[in-house]
Amino acid sequence: MKARIGLINTYHSEIETPVFMPVGTVGTVKAIENRELEEFNTKIILGNTYHLYLRPGMEVMKNANGLHRFMNWNAGLLTDSGGFQVFSLSSLKKVSDDGVVFSSHIDGSKHFFTPEKVIEVQRIIGSDIMMPLDECLPNPSEWKTVSKSLNRTHSWEKRCYEFYENSESQYGFKQNLFSICQGSIYKDLRKQSIDILGEFDFDGNAIGGLAVGEKNEVMYDIVDYCTDYLSVEKPRYLMGVGTPVDLLECVEKGIDMFDCVMPTRNARHGRLFTTYGEINIKNARYQNDFNSPDDECKTYTSENFSLSYIRHLFMAKEILGFQLATIHNIGFYQNMMKDIRKSIKENKFLEFKKSFLEKYLSKK
Repeated sequence: MKARIGLINTYHSEIETPVFMPVGTVGTVKAIENRELEEFNTKIILGNTYHLYLRPGMEVMKNANGLHRFMNWNAGLLTDSGGFQVFSLSSLKKVSDDGVVFSSHIDGSKHFFTPEKVIEVQRIIGSDIMMPLDECLPNPSEWKTVSKSLNRTHSWEKRCYEFYENSESQYGFKQNLFSICQGSIYKDLRKQSIDILGEFDFDGNAIGGLAVGEKNEVMYDIVDYCTDYLSVEKPRYLMGVGTPVDLLECVEKGIDMFDCVMPTRNARHGRLFTTYGEINIKNARYQNDFNSPDDECKTYTSENFSLSYIRHLFMAKEILGFQLATIHNIGFYQNMMKDIRKSIKENKFLEFKKSFLEKYLSKK
């Protein structure tokens, strides 16, 4: 069992780990205000380089003195390099060892992301934690394809690191740079990636290229393998994961940081995370159910509104429904992470995990 607690100190916040980072892709966590995030004691959120680069653009970001001031967010910010979006959103792209030429999904305009450009853009955004450019492959991919891609990713990350070392923050505070190990589901390639990237003094280490279609058991096995070799002293970040079950399994395997659109995206589709599993609020069974969405998870939504009322808002397509569902789901995740940290401090994590899953998987 490798579950652990820690602290990540950035200029804008002290972050207790394990931590879940709500996703604020374009400078907002969808359907929830900053003040509500702060009420949940949210110390870090995620933004995206690709999206912010395209809109509002770097001229606006410079004039605003960075994303913190632009969105009036006073805690931590991590920016994804945008590599995943380049590979997944752009139907027209050309990849070379120099970087990626891609077409904007907004207006079709052509752009060129080099490793250096990605760090330059994140310097302008002013995030506390920056991520390097890496090549994102679909799953499944053959070993030969992954191996070839890995060489390019390592070259790009080395160039990101060198540019980072020879550039400065534009806003007078230290920005951190993490690595991203790749290698798909192949342990020999994962070990190779960790070893090569370990030659550079990155501030933390991420695991990328998972939760892209492989079975959960495979993902957990790869995570467990990677954390055996990643630095003990530095934060370990599992990108784009996951469900409450995923978080528990991967905390046990030594992961410190998570991000995922699931709590906000599911909320907008009327799916609420509760102590007794995920529910679809649009189901007819809730039409006359005036109980709380979750008596055991105290959020503004669950303490003030009934299942029937929230269902009514969704059926009437009222924006407030999206807001209340999002507040609830973010609250559920942040309360869960708080309980995880408490259980680790008290050396009771495995007991907490067992108790949580017995309820969550029971489908009351």
